[in-house]
Amino acid sequence: MKIMVINGPNLNLLGRREKEIYGTETFDEYFARLEKAYPQVELHYFQSNVEGELINELQRVGFHFDGVLLNAGGFTHTSVALRDAVLSITTPVIEIHISNVLKREEFRHTSMIAGACVGSISGFGLKSYNLGVEYFVLRDREGE
Repeated sequence: MKIMVINGPNLNLLGRREKEIYGTETFDEYFARLEKAYPQVELHYFQSNVEGELINELQRVGFHFDGVLLNAGGFTHTSVALRDAVLSITTPVIEIHISNVLKREEFRHTSMIAGACVGSISGFGLKSYNLGVEYFVLRDREGE
């Protein structure tokens, strides 16, 4: 099983930015723990602050990976192009958020990509990614 984690803008600063919201662990540190927790899953990771690069990565993996965990960051609330990219691929995508976006500013309550995804997970810190991996593992185990 191959799962791609795609992180959008500013998520490269995890561990240094807004620690009260995002914590002190870097994503690289977390990703190493995620790989250890799921040795049966081939996990890949991509991050960019550039919208077009996120779209290119979705298109690159979107026809032969088993799942994508997409944390589009601020593009979640603005990008029709990312939504269209999710709709254009056959690999199922889960929208991921570290914070509970519904407890934050009102503009964060609207997601342009959620309706194109199989589901959304938010508010569980970095464990939101674990929950996304769990979905794909269970889905595979149940033969869906």
